[in-house]
Amino acid sequence: MRGKRRRGRCPVRRAPDGTQPRYDRDTTRTPMNALEHELAALIVGELNLEDVSLDDVTAETPLYGEGFGLDSIDILEIALLISKKYGFELRSDNPDNEKIFATLGALAAYVDAHRVR
Repeated sequence: MRGKRRRGRCPVRRAPDGTQPRYDRDTTRTPMNALEHELAALIVGELNLEDVSLDDVTAETPLYGEGFGLDSIDILEIALLISKKYGFELRSDNPDNEKIFATLGALAAYVDAHRVR
């Protein structure tokens, strides 16, 4: 686990008048399922993402760049944690890794389909 970090941003939208940024707290969005919430908490907790609030995270939140703000080393750490916790290996040579790690929802769907525990 790494030291404290202040990276990561949840999606930001402009206010209707286009001037003031605000966090995307759209009340019509689909709530996260239990696995998505569990993975979000794992990512935020294990990587010490102080600027990411679980209240602002959705299944559509990107893992790279905006959203969680993860880099390739972070993704490797998460892959190792997931392998240990859910009993299957996430391989670095998987040609679908870009899709698997695109969003929280995509990662959760992959974990759900392949988990042993």
